[in-house]
Amino acid sequence: MLDPKSFLRSLFDAAVASAQPSLCIPPFLPKQPARGRFIVIGAGKASAAMAKAVEEHWDGPLEGLVVTRYGYNVPCEHIEIVEAAHPVPDAAGQEAARRLLDYVQDLNEDDEVLCLISGGGSALLSLPLDGLSLEDKQAVNKALLACGATITEMNCLRRHLSAVKGGRLAAACHPAKVTTLLISDVPGDNPMDIASGPTVADPTTRQDALEIVRRYKLDLPASVMAVLESDGSESIKPDDDRLAGAEVHIVAAPQIALEEAAKVAVDAGITPYILGDSLEGEASDVGVMHAGIARQVAEKNQPFEKPCLILSGGETTVTLKGDGRGGRNVEFLLSLAVALNGLDEVYALSGDTDGVDGAEEIAGAIATPDTLKRAVDKGLNPRLELENNNGHGFFEALGDSVVTGPTHTNVNDFRAILIL
Repeated sequence: MLDPKSFLRSLFDAAVASAQPSLCIPPFLPKQPARGRFIVIGAGKASAAMAKAVEEHWDGPLEGLVVTRYGYNVPCEHIEIVEAAHPVPDAAGQEAARRLLDYVQDLNEDDEVLCLISGGGSALLSLPLDGLSLEDKQAVNKALLACGATITEMNCLRRHLSAVKGGRLAAACHPAKVTTLLISDVPGDNPMDIASGPTVADPTTRQDALEIVRRYKLDLPASVMAVLESDGSESIKPDDDRLAGAEVHIVAAPQIALEEAAKVAVDAGITPYILGDSLEGEASDVGVMHAGIARQVAEKNQPFEKPCLILSGGETTVTLKGDGRGGRNVEFLLSLAVALNGLDEVYALSGDTDGVDGAEEIAGAIATPDTLKRAVDKGLNPRLELENNNGHGFFEALGDSVVTGPTHTNVNDFRAILIL
């Protein structure tokens, strides 16, 4: 007999497994350079595991430097791994970004640079433009995380404040050949939005970044505004000759992860339906929307027949209003549970495939038909917990958190709703 909670966890594990660097990196490795050096650089929560995969499948000499999140180190023999903070940048990330730029200076056309990028690279490569301090970048990140901006909007602003992002790292490698391998964690898989595109040309402008500041009424330091209003904040554009020979390959993405989870469902005799891999919006609103679909299926057997599984991915946002522990996946899940109000035979899991939902070392959680009842029995008010943005505290109190530890990959959020 199917155990709903174990089944949902098996789906999540399958999604994470599909994006492991050991599987997705080897098919995309470039040819060994005939004469020059082979240098590996990169940043992101999966970058150390990506570097390890390169070492295990590369026959010739190589060297390199990669920065990853604290606790996500995977020891390599020839590639140095540096750890830094995420989601709010720290001095270690700033120094790592400076070292990466120094590392690729004075390369020639015979050299080959392999850049390994995954989600989290924006915070981990935190070297600001001249005129800005690390504290300025930290203030921008904190404001963006709290205002409800989309990941695309966040990365546009980041690209115009960074000495590394927005194609600047690839430009620094010129005239060497640059190949970038990406594990996508963003809706739409746009390379310029993955870690804010350090090796990808950026068609957006500083005026676009300033519009985002105005749209969300961000209170940013005067030094940040001065840089955004200057021509020096412009990123590397698509017609820049320094990026003419660069190659970019997406090696793992949210849609692939959802499809792998769907295969597990089929094997269990459950029909899966993928709503999409790039759903965005306020996490609580997306939760209500998913609850509406689930209720229609549960009560009317439409538009899908029971038993079935509803899958979706993407990256929602949370506009912080309370003083809870946050987390967009648990916010989605708590909103879903409140909207379903104990509807029988509906179970759900929502988690971040990198193992970290928000700033917590918790991937997400599982909701069951008796979630609200058990919460009330413990003296919790689900609606008040939702209003206080305290999804992590809520599900942890129920013992329903999903904790994975570092997954060494990142293909964004994973949502699964099982209707029996």
